Amino acid sequence: MRAALVLATAMLSGCAMTSNKPASPDDPVAVVQRQLDAYNAHDLDAFMATYRDDAKVWRVPATAPALDGAHAIRAYYRDHRFNLPTLHADLVARTASGHKVVDHERVTGLGDGPVDAIAVYDVVDGRIASVWLFKP
Repeated sequence: MRAALVLATAMLSGCAMTSNKPASPDDPVAVVQRQLDAYNAHDLDAFMATYRDDAKVWRVPATAPALDGAHAIRAYYRDHRFNLPTLHADLVARTASGHKVVDHERVTGLGDGPVDAIAVYDVVDGRIASVWLFKP
């Protein structure tokens, strides 16, 4: 699994491009940034506005989604994340290619120390369709 994650990150990092023109609100990087900002603000409605109704969250290496649909995602984040007052995710690195955005995040407020995680977002028509979460 680690080798696949390193390979995926390396492949996407070679594809990342920067531009001087402002991103549109539907730009995948802009969508993922809004999602991260809402996460850190514990703003469930703003967080969910970045997800499609049929979005899925996968916890790799699972073969079935951990969260299937906006209702499941909303309930999980309401009951298991946004109820934690010190929850915060710092962006360590971000790579984007097409409609995929890969974030390396350091999350605090979940327990004794920070947790590093990799999240791969698939953004379709300006909203997150799928997220694959990799934890150490």
